[in-house]
Amino acid sequence: MNTWRNASLAVSAAAVLAMTTACGQEQGATTPGQAVAAQPAGQQQPADGYGSGAGSSAAPGGAAAKTAGQLAVLESKKLGEVLTDSEGFTLYRFEKDTVTPPKSNCNGDCAKAWPVVAAGDVTAAPGTDASLIGEVTRADGSKQLTIGGWPMYRYAKDTKPGDINGQGVGGTWYASAPDGKKAAAGGAGAAGEGGKPADLAGLSVRKDPKLGEIVVDKNGMTVYRFMRDSAWPMKTACTGSCLEKWPVVAPVDKNDTEGILKKGFVTFDRPDGIKQQTIDCWPIYTYSGDSKPGDINGQGVGGTWYAVSPQGKPVGAPK
Repeated sequence: MNTWRNASLAVSAAAVLAMTTACGQEQGATTPGQAVAAQPAGQQQPADGYGSGAGSSAAPGGAAAKTAGQLAVLESKKLGEVLTDSEGFTLYRFEKDTVTPPKSNCNGDCAKAWPVVAAGDVTAAPGTDASLIGEVTRADGSKQLTIGGWPMYRYAKDTKPGDINGQGVGGTWYASAPDGKKAAAGGAGAAGEGGKPADLAGLSVRKDPKLGEIVVDKNGMTVYRFMRDSAWPMKTACTGSCLEKWPVVAPVDKNDTEGILKKGFVTFDRPDGIKQQTIDCWPIYTYSGDSKPGDINGQGVGGTWYAVSPQGKPVGAPK
């Protein structure tokens, strides 16, 4: 027993040492996986989809999961075409689910906040591809509707037809387009170059005609650095009302990135309790003044805010 315990302590100490070496600090930085693991199960937020156990596909209050009936398409000014059920309630997809093979990873408390859409009794929306409609067997044996392979859900806080209050919750929940991809203005699913649908990674790289290669989040929004922040030791100078203009980038799994420097890719446990992603140990943000993917309205604001390169450097900042 003592041998096992000593070995366990040695492994833990090595992990902490590696982290502090990466960011030059002893507190405030964890990997995304450690941030979740350190949270007691009772404190995990259902809205982020971290349910426990096999769970149930029942709706809040223990009611049986409802089918979608006649699917419809809602035209949203911000998101373009959004898939709804027969009553006009928005259908959502969960980024932690999988398509190949289809699998739902929203169970327990998560399924209370995000009631599953039962399979069966569903008709494709006019003008959409009926072959995309399918089903997946959940852990409790019930059948859930899939669109394009993605399991479908409703959101408990959508109280009336047309509500899209679940959009972007936890950085993992998105309204579904008619083809099962994330709804986005300009077409069904997030649109890439040439109008082709493309689901972006949690963080990826976009080539801007003015700035060159810059980091964007999973919605295609530009990511920024604040020159008054510090990486060694890790500190933030953006607090309070600053965060209303410059929201933090929530933790991103290291495997959910494309082209981003992995060194110093850790979660910053901010003094205000918010968990923030870093690149090369630098805290990163988005800008409320950017209204659509491709905007770089935050570039150079106040001489202190700059887009981020794939290596975590401030693009265009004075040297």
